[in-house]
Amino acid sequence: MSQASAPPLLALRGVAKSFGAVRALVDIDLEIRAGEVMAVMGDSGAGKSTLVKVIAGVEPAQEGVISWKGRAVQLTRPQHSQNLGISTVYQNLSLCDNLDVVGNLFLGGELRRFGLLDEMEMGRRTRALLDTLSIPVPDARVPVASLPSDQRQIVAIARALLREPDLLLLDKPTQAMNARQTNKFLDMIEGLRDRGLGILFISHAMGDIKAVADRVAVLRLGRNNGVFNAHTASQEMITSAITGATDHAVAHRASERKDDGL
Repeated sequence: MSQASAPPLLALRGVAKSFGAVRALVDIDLEIRAGEVMAVMGDSGAGKSTLVKVIAGVEPAQEGVISWKGRAVQLTRPQHSQNLGISTVYQNLSLCDNLDVVGNLFLGGELRRFGLLDEMEMGRRTRALLDTLSIPVPDARVPVASLPSDQRQIVAIARALLREPDLLLLDKPTQAMNARQTNKFLDMIEGLRDRGLGILFISHAMGDIKAVADRVAVLRLGRNNGVFNAHTASQEMITSAITGATDHAVAHRASERKDDGL
């Protein structure tokens, strides 16, 4: 089966999530395929981080259907998503500053040999994984608190990649990086896509999105407001969907139903 005809890695249909009276996500439709970068954009409060947490199993959806490789699944705990092959890097990175790079990568999953920590093997695997990424981390035995922001981000991503996921969720990964660091990071994202990973990339930076994304899904007030080809859609078109100057939600859903033969 070709990649074009294969089911998406992940598909959301009519997904909704509320916190009390606040409807964070409403009737969300989204597809992410292997070997593509799907960017998600929207103003603050649009539901982007909630979407990540729903897919990661941290905040289970209350309505709708989530499918993984064509099969409906229940993502009610982080372990459910991880077992499928979904890894998440949150905005706060969730690193232990007092541990070194190796310790962070294997935290909770340490390797043992004859009942003792196998520091040599964990160090070897860490170095091999870091060497496949575009941003160098010269010393894997220094506390992560001493690393610059781009290297800290790489450590968080390396920890996610250690599980060999099919889908990587990135919540605003370049927010604390300067221009040079961001360019190297985007090169790394392209490399991961070329290896066949599906990537969900949340960002407020239009330049980053246009540089690396294949498609852009816009959320507005917790709802779909369009999915755009990142290579052909203008920045003005995407910005208009973000601000609400244009409303693509109805047209987008009608187009999907037509594509699905509904």
